[in-house]
Order: sequence, then structure tokens, then C-alpha cells
Amino acid sequence: VQLQACGGGLVQAGGSLRLSCAASGRTFNRYAVGWFRQAPGKEREFVAAIGGSGDASYYADSVKGRFTISRDNAKSTVTLQMNSLKSEDTAVYYCAADRPPSRLVAGVWEYDYWGQGTKFTVSS
Repeated sequence: VQLQACGGGLVQAGGSLRLSCAASGRTFNRYAVGWFRQAPGKEREFVAAIGGSGDASYYADSVKGRFTISRDNAKSTVTLQMNSLKSEDTAVYYCAADRPPSRLVAGVWEYDYWGQGTKFTVSS
């Protein structure tokens, strides 16, 4: 599966932004998809993940209650809706897929396919 993330840009603190991850492949609904982010000088970290059917999701504590992950398997897309943005949310965001049998996991090493990343900056 190939992934392409988009939706980055510049947003003010407290604002909202939506990132999208478009996937290729006919069996997209079998892949769990996660979002990760990497701020300058920091390691890539887990943000959120969603199961193949979209029924289950999992969030990092730092974004819980502010970010929502969802998917549309008919369109092979996963969306990350981000609200109440903070300056510490500034990063390059990546989407990734875990091949079947896929799980809701948070480790960078556990994902098999990665998109190219999209950057956004939260200005204070």
C-alpha cells in the first residue's frame, strides 16, 4: 500500500486543522493506520491510530480529547481532525499503515508503510 499525507500549513494556536492520508490498494480496510509526528530535533512519536474497520481508535495522551482520527474505506482515506492546537503540536506529520493482521499499536517500528509527511506550524 502507498500512502500520501496532505493538509499541512500554518494555523494559529487554538485553531483547527485537518490532515488527510490517501492510500492506494484494494485491501485498505485490512490495514490499521496510524499518525505520527516529528518535531525538529525530536524523535518521531505516535499520535493516533485507527483499526481497519474504523471501529477502534487509540490516541496518545498528549492529543486525547483534541484530535480525532477517522477513516473512509470507500475512499481509502484516513483523516486526522485536530482542534485546540498548541505550539507543541508543530511538527511534520506522517501516516503509516500496519499490514494485516494489523493492530492498534503505537511503535514506529510496528508500521510497515509510510507516507512522505506533511508539515504544519502552530503560531502562538
